[in-house]
Amino acid sequence: MSENRILVLGAGYAGMTVAIGIAGRLKKRADVTLVNPVSRFTERLRLHQTVAGQELADLQIPAMLQGTGIRFVQGWVTGIDLDTRRVRLADGPELGFDTLVYALGGVADTATIPGAAENAYTLNSAADARSLAARLTSLHEGTVVVAGGGLTGVESAAEIAESRPGLRVVLLSAGVPGSMMGPKARAYLHGALDRLGVDVVSGVEIAKILPDAVETADGSRIEAGAVLWTAGVRVSPMAAQAGLDVDDQGRIVVDETLRSVSHPFVYAVGDAAAVRQPYGTIHGTCQSGIPTAAHAAASIVRVSRGRPARPFRFGYIHQPVSLGRRDGVIQFTYADDTPRRIFLTGRAAVIYKEFVSSSPWKSWKLLKHYGGAVFWPHGPKR
Repeated sequence: MSENRILVLGAGYAGMTVAIGIAGRLKKRADVTLVNPVSRFTERLRLHQTVAGQELADLQIPAMLQGTGIRFVQGWVTGIDLDTRRVRLADGPELGFDTLVYALGGVADTATIPGAAENAYTLNSAADARSLAARLTSLHEGTVVVAGGGLTGVESAAEIAESRPGLRVVLLSAGVPGSMMGPKARAYLHGALDRLGVDVVSGVEIAKILPDAVETADGSRIEAGAVLWTAGVRVSPMAAQAGLDVDDQGRIVVDETLRSVSHPFVYAVGDAAAVRQPYGTIHGTCQSGIPTAAHAAASIVRVSRGRPARPFRFGYIHQPVSLGRRDGVIQFTYADDTPRRIFLTGRAAVIYKEFVSSSPWKSWKLLKHYGGAVFWPHGPKR
């Protein structure tokens, strides 16, 4: 195994899981390097809490990797040479590899609307969340617009409204927030937003983001002291630039074992992978991202031992949504993410959401010693 240099790009939920999963299985026989631009782990699932002024734990990646034998390199990846199997960094030596795990996740897509990149806040990092929190603190009155009615938009709007009652919060959505839920859970979600004072405006097409307002396609204008952009996610173009086969969204096309179909020595996990299941392509969430990472770790270890990798199977189980610190709704789902009749609300939902979204550190501690200690519903067979 010492001849197999494993390089993991990205230390988000998926990247950390795959690196620690490999090290936990192979112990000291693993040669694993993990690259990330910052040394602090970003709890993407909880950044809306940072926006509300709450402090999250300072999880330092080098400290979390202690005892694993994983080498951590802090740096920005600027390019991948698949022919020579080397990765270029913005400030540092090139890194060679035999096996590459591509775990560079998605970011808010601000390129689709004029002014979004220049004038809107995003939640791509802890620094982004703190920047928005500082802006909200400086606003004593006025309007905050949250653009995008997906889970991130809903959770952010609820958190801001609860923590900043002096501000008007407007949630703009092209569709209906909570549309993926069953009717009862969706009704509860909208009732909770109404109780928090969030103005939900559905069926809106945003035309432009200005420094102090949002313009819609019908010509109306909403004055705003701050705009949070959560409408859409894009992945890094680096995979396509390197020559990997990607889909129309830039995600790496993988086979049933999560290997690139064009370059079998490359594995893709999390948001970066276009993973097909019998019900369709899985969408990028932590719920699916961590299982892809755990499976990729198992596949890499099996192949290194001369055994065939197994097909990846995954099924969804829930859609957890926090609605401030004291409320929430959990829609349980079938494997294809369509809603079941069962859902949780109120305090029970808060406890459930906190459990599934809490720091992954405890799971990674277990992975250090038991590389296979990640379990997930496998969904339907192919």
